[in-house]
Amino acid sequence: MAVSRGTEAEVEQRRQLLLRRVIEQGGMRIDALADELGVSAMTVHRDVANLHGRQLLAKRRGMAVALPNLTMETATRFREPRQARIKEAFADALVREVRPGQTVLMDCGSTLFPLAHRLARIEGLTVVTNSLRIAGIVGQDAADGTEVILLGGSYRADFESCAGAETLRGLSRIRADVMFSSATSVQNGRLYHPVREWADFKEALQGAADRRVLPVDHTKFGRTATHGYGDIRGYDLVLTDAAAPEDEVRAIEELGVPVSVVDAEGASVTSDDPSVRSEAEAEAEAEAEASADR
Repeated sequence: MAVSRGTEAEVEQRRQLLLRRVIEQGGMRIDALADELGVSAMTVHRDVANLHGRQLLAKRRGMAVALPNLTMETATRFREPRQARIKEAFADALVREVRPGQTVLMDCGSTLFPLAHRLARIEGLTVVTNSLRIAGIVGQDAADGTEVILLGGSYRADFESCAGAETLRGLSRIRADVMFSSATSVQNGRLYHPVREWADFKEALQGAADRRVLPVDHTKFGRTATHGYGDIRGYDLVLTDAAAPEDEVRAIEELGVPVSVVDAEGASVTSDDPSVRSEAEAEAEAEAEASADR
């Protein structure tokens, strides 16, 4: 009889733990990871193959090795598949904020990637972003008259975006009709980010648009990071999902900002990222590597 490998959520949670341990140690042997996680070496091989295919760690013979400068909080490649159904529901709600001919300002959060696909279908937009990924999504199949302005600056590969003094200088010349920003950490209505330059950029975004909308899923609440950048009053609307903590929603409303809750149950999830391989491909490679290690 086949042995259950757990639900999709349980598997992803184990992979998150594995990745965190590899990042903390710089590298770990497969057998050590298996002992620590309480699973078989074959399971670890499958997990490492999956994370390697997502460009989140490197593989060496019998080892998983951390990539330089990668953290759990900053890696776009790690964050992108998380809460995918909620992100799609957010996109369906956010796109209703946009009209043809408007200027739309967006940051680099993976929460906004599904929205970028929808914006590409609207004519006459000017989309301004510091994200290479969002610029590529909108620019590749843009509707008639839609253009993309990419804010340059110091590039950071794990964010796939730019920030710093040059980015802020470019942003200071922009006035948008609507701005969409994501959040890494929100606690009691205050906003935080682990990297100062990106906290500075997110704060500057709040003064660059007539309407400002913050989509934030339930996993971002009740957390802090090193750099604060003001509070929720820098936005006109907060979007969240039904699992958001009641006390956090109440804190936002007490600051005078309305909260809209989206229904993520009916949202469909698609991926056009060629770096995300199927489980079957990752498993076949893992089995071959495990055999070679024996």
